[in-house]
Amino acid sequence: MTAYDLLFRRVLSKLDAETAHRGAFAAMRLAARVPGLAGYGRRRLLPSGGGARGVEAFGLHFPGPLGLAAGFDKNAAGIDALAALGFAFVEVGTVTGRPQPGNPRPRLHRLVADRAVVNRMGFNNDGAAVVAARLARRRRRRGALPVVVGVNIGKSKVVPEAEAIGDYEASTRLLAPYADYLVVNVSSPNTPGLRDLQAVELLRPLLTAVRAQADAVTSRRVPLLVKIAPDLSDDDVLAVAKLAVELELDGIIATNTTIGRDGLRSTPIAVDRAGAGGLSGAPLAQRSLEVLRLLRGAVGEQLTLVSVGGIATAQDAHERLRAGATLVQAYTAFIYGGPFWPARVQRDLARLLEEDR
Repeated sequence: MTAYDLLFRRVLSKLDAETAHRGAFAAMRLAARVPGLAGYGRRRLLPSGGGARGVEAFGLHFPGPLGLAAGFDKNAAGIDALAALGFAFVEVGTVTGRPQPGNPRPRLHRLVADRAVVNRMGFNNDGAAVVAARLARRRRRRGALPVVVGVNIGKSKVVPEAEAIGDYEASTRLLAPYADYLVVNVSSPNTPGLRDLQAVELLRPLLTAVRAQADAVTSRRVPLLVKIAPDLSDDDVLAVAKLAVELELDGIIATNTTIGRDGLRSTPIAVDRAGAGGLSGAPLAQRSLEVLRLLRGAVGEQLTLVSVGGIATAQDAHERLRAGATLVQAYTAFIYGGPFWPARVQRDLARLLEEDR
């Protein structure tokens, strides 16, 4: 048992999950402000061999395969702090066109017996204009770490489905100039009607509009990905894959959280107390792996696949890479594993990849 395990069990697990998250994230950001500490930490924590030769994906170089999924740093407030812990890339957001407070608290719950989290945050964020300004300041700042930054965008809650395209276009116009890659999120269960946009007849015009807007506001081709839910049927997964190839997207992120609650170890009382929302963590692993294999079989080598959902160990990440992922992401395991978790997984994964050669 690590020191963090003791801290989690005796202190953090007793706090409201969102309060604990905010406190821990604030501590990370504070530590990263110490002159030279973030850069030193990144050099020390990223692997020094094997996987450290990096990953090439959609025209970008990643120093390792493991990144942080969207949801942890919604407002691009701690990119360098997170990179210093060993993440090869950080995906910020989900960011919406308009600032919004999200759903009422409590809205984040742990299911410790399942190493899982239930969230119904509701895309709480500062809005695209504020996040874009923050990303612009970071780009100008000397000492910012050379980490790949993805930006995940979603629909503002107050915007009706019929006006969703314009809302995504507004976010794209503001954020694409500062994104190393852009992700269209149509798969969170916490914004009413959002998952309806995964239907191909609605997704096609949305992705086409975002692509056109990104091209219009940048002098480069910003890689564009779509993030899908694990709750799609296999046929719907294949339909999205076909559309992504047709539109020449750069990749698919699979998968978001699930609304399912099957097979949990937690007591029914604990599950009921956690309430509605998206479930992430270990219970998602099997379905996320199934969706990954389905996608790779459908798209071949035409798209980059980013696998997320239930990745807790280097062995988990290695399995996803062998199943067809180019990159992997995590979030919930980072919460349970603590600040040294990403570096440990990155180093262990590098050794596994070296053994494959």
